[in-house]
Amino acid sequence: MSLESVRAFLARNAPDLEIIEMETSTATVAQAAEAHGVGPERIAKTLSLRVGDKSFLVVASGTARLDNRKVKATFGGKASMLDAEQVQALTGHPVGGVCPFGLATPLPVYCDISLKAFDEVVPAAGSIHAAVRINPQRMADLVGAEWVDVCQ
Repeated sequence: MSLESVRAFLARNAPDLEIIEMETSTATVAQAAEAHGVGPERIAKTLSLRVGDKSFLVVASGTARLDNRKVKATFGGKASMLDAEQVQALTGHPVGGVCPFGLATPLPVYCDISLKAFDEVVPAAGSIHAAVRINPQRMADLVGAEWVDVCQ
């Protein structure tokens, strides 16, 4: 279902983008980088976070790490990661396949500036076996993301 929601989102909003489906799992940054033949920094990982009662997504470079001080300053509090059940319920995507496309629940999406270093990044596509190749600015535009600086 999740891959299908991403497929439908892209068909409506970016029909030129092709979903790349792999035989092997691309659930981790290292697995995705190896499968797609790119450095781990080009994998666009999507983190599912909550501050207080507000849930949101942050898409960042695969090698970037959240900076707690920057997160608190940007989002107004200490962020916690959602658990796998919460992620699945809110996004419709399994952990390892979470992306900002085709979400089950409308959520705020933020793109960390760590992605701006690249002309192309590889986010998941709603499955641990699927991804797309996309320019980071285009990805942000497609999902209405706001750019933030929340990583080290």
